[in-house]
Amino acid sequence: MFDWMVWTTPVAVFFTCIVLMLIGMTIWEIRSPTVMRKGFLPMATTRGDRLFIGLLSAAYINLAFAGLAGKLAEWMSLSEEPSIWISFVLSMACLGWVMRKG
Repeated sequence: MFDWMVWTTPVAVFFTCIVLMLIGMTIWEIRSPTVMRKGFLPMATTRGDRLFIGLLSAAYINLAFAGLAGKLAEWMSLSEEPSIWISFVLSMACLGWVMRKG
Protein backbone atom coordinates (compact mmCIF):
# COMPACT_ATOMS: atom_id res chain seq x y z
CA MET A 1 0.00 0.00 0.00
CA PHE A 2 2.74 2.48 0.94
CA ASP A 3 5.35 1.14 -1.49
CA TRP A 4 5.28 4.38 -3.51
CA MET A 5 7.01 6.30 -0.70
CA VAL A 6 10.34 5.72 0.96
CA TRP A 7 9.33 5.32 4.61
CA THR A 8 12.61 5.91 6.36
CA THR A 9 12.62 6.31 10.13
CA PRO A 10 12.93 10.14 10.02
CA VAL A 11 10.02 10.40 7.56
CA ALA A 12 7.85 8.11 9.70
CA VAL A 13 8.71 10.05 12.87
CA PHE A 14 7.96 13.37 11.14
CA PHE A 15 4.51 12.27 9.96
CA THR A 16 3.75 10.59 13.30
CA CYS A 17 4.52 13.88 15.05
CA ILE A 18 2.16 15.71 12.69
CA VAL A 19 -0.67 13.24 13.37
CA LEU A 20 -0.11 13.46 17.14
CA MET A 21 -0.11 17.28 16.96
CA LEU A 22 -3.40 17.28 15.05
CA ILE A 23 -5.00 14.94 17.57
CA GLY A 24 -3.65 16.97 20.48
CA MET A 25 -4.81 20.26 18.97
CA THR A 26 -8.30 18.84 18.37
CA ILE A 27 -8.60 17.74 21.98
CA TRP A 28 -7.19 21.07 23.22
CA GLU A 29 -9.66 23.01 21.06
CA ILE A 30 -12.61 20.99 22.36
CA ARG A 31 -11.55 21.48 25.98
CA SER A 32 -10.50 25.14 25.69
CA PRO A 33 -11.73 27.11 22.67
CA THR A 34 -9.08 29.41 21.28
CA VAL A 35 -9.09 33.20 21.05
CA MET A 36 -7.47 35.34 18.36
CA ARG A 37 -4.16 36.93 19.33
CA LYS A 38 -1.45 38.94 17.64
CA GLY A 39 2.15 37.77 17.78
CA PHE A 40 5.01 38.36 15.36
CA LEU A 41 2.89 37.13 12.44
CA PRO A 42 1.35 40.01 10.46
CA MET A 43 -2.22 39.04 11.41
CA ALA A 44 -4.23 37.91 14.41
CA THR A 45 -4.24 34.11 14.56
CA THR A 46 -5.78 31.23 16.47
CA ARG A 47 -3.89 28.13 17.65
CA GLY A 48 -5.06 26.28 14.56
CA ASP A 49 -3.81 29.04 12.26
CA ARG A 50 -0.40 28.99 13.93
CA LEU A 51 -0.27 25.18 13.72
CA PHE A 52 -1.03 25.32 9.99
CA ILE A 53 1.59 28.02 9.36
CA GLY A 54 4.10 26.13 11.51
CA LEU A 55 3.47 22.84 9.70
CA LEU A 56 3.94 24.54 6.33
CA SER A 57 7.18 26.06 7.58
CA ALA A 58 8.35 22.68 8.88
CA ALA A 59 7.57 21.02 5.55
CA TYR A 60 9.49 23.68 3.62
CA ILE A 61 12.49 23.36 5.94
CA ASN A 62 12.54 19.58 5.45
CA LEU A 63 12.16 19.88 1.67
CA ALA A 64 14.87 22.51 1.43
CA PHE A 65 17.22 20.40 3.55
CA ALA A 66 16.54 17.28 1.48
CA GLY A 67 17.17 19.22 -1.71
CA LEU A 68 20.34 20.91 -0.46
CA ALA A 69 21.87 18.00 1.48
CA GLY A 70 24.13 17.01 -1.41
CA LYS A 71 25.29 20.59 -1.91
CA LEU A 72 25.87 21.00 1.83
CA ALA A 73 28.09 17.91 1.83
CA GLU A 74 30.01 19.33 -1.13
CA TRP A 75 30.35 22.85 0.33
CA MET A 76 31.45 21.59 3.74
CA SER A 77 33.67 18.83 2.31
CA LEU A 78 31.76 16.12 4.17
CA SER A 79 32.24 12.46 3.31
CA GLU A 80 28.46 11.90 3.24
CA GLU A 81 25.27 13.95 3.28
CA PRO A 82 24.24 15.42 6.65
CA SER A 83 21.61 13.49 8.58
CA ILE A 84 17.98 14.28 7.87
CA TRP A 85 17.49 14.37 11.65
CA ILE A 86 19.05 17.84 11.56
CA SER A 87 16.17 19.15 9.45
CA PHE A 88 13.68 17.35 11.68
CA VAL A 89 15.01 19.11 14.77
CA LEU A 90 15.14 22.48 12.96
CA SER A 91 11.60 22.10 11.63
CA MET A 92 10.16 21.11 15.02
CA ALA A 93 11.97 24.05 16.66
CA CYS A 94 10.50 26.38 14.03
CA LEU A 95 7.04 24.90 14.59
CA GLY A 96 7.37 25.39 18.35
CA TRP A 97 8.52 28.98 17.84
CA VAL A 98 5.56 29.81 15.56
CA MET A 99 3.10 28.16 17.96
CA ARG A 100 4.52 30.02 20.98
CA LYS A 101 5.37 33.46 19.62
CA GLY A 102 3.41 33.67 16.34
